[in-house]
Amino acid sequence: MKKTVVFSELLNNQEQKAIADIIANFDTKGKVFISGRNTIKLFEINNLKINIKAFRVPNIVNQIAYKFFRKSKAQRSFEYANKLINLGVGTPKPLAYFEFKTALFFKKSFYISEHLECNYTYRDLTKNFDIPDYENILRAFTRFTYNLHEKGIHFLDHSPGNTLIVKNEGNYNFYLVDLNRMNFGTLDFKTRIKNFSRLTIHKSMVEVMSDEYSKCSGEDYNIIFNLMWKETEDFQRRFYRKKRLKNKLKKA
Repeated sequence: MKKTVVFSELLNNQEQKAIADIIANFDTKGKVFISGRNTIKLFEINNLKINIKAFRVPNIVNQIAYKFFRKSKAQRSFEYANKLINLGVGTPKPLAYFEFKTALFFKKSFYISEHLECNYTYRDLTKNFDIPDYENILRAFTRFTYNLHEKGIHFLDHSPGNTLIVKNEGNYNFYLVDLNRMNFGTLDFKTRIKNFSRLTIHKSMVEVMSDEYSKCSGEDYNIIFNLMWKETEDFQRRFYRKKRLKNKLKKA
């Protein structure tokens, strides 16, 4: 298989060789951090803690698409991370990506970034309303999202597990992960508000986020809340409809 490798300038030759060796032996090395459709493992090189995401081999249609027509998820993750950093948006430092292809098909790919320890993810806010300084964190997250929109960043996977929250001397810093689906350009009002639809099922959280987004944008609170709650409910209906259909197909 043909291998494509791109390293960040942050890595020296020794670190690049160590990462290449890890990728070559990925299945037998490292500590699994997240498993599922994709696998994330943690490694340490010269006191640098790194996070390697192994994307599963795509279906046959996408193997052709990624080979000839589209950038891979690994490449997009690396490029979008660099773009976010250049725009002043938090994300773990991108270090490299690897791709493996045959003459006709795209196969394995890996995205490597610095591992970031966090205090919370947004998902924690949806499950534990007793987190200290809870409302301030939620409002700070909303300002962070407003800042994304102002910079023309449409994070398509703006969902509970994809924002890391780091407490820093009473302030909160936010870092995006799972970056392979993004658009860049001017966002209209509906697109901005719909971007919150996947984050929570809790009306109380939508109320707080609507209030803070209203303060940031100058738009009417009731207009924001009614649209944000409608988009949230619509997303939940679609999600559970799709889930029921999958369960029916499994039983068939």
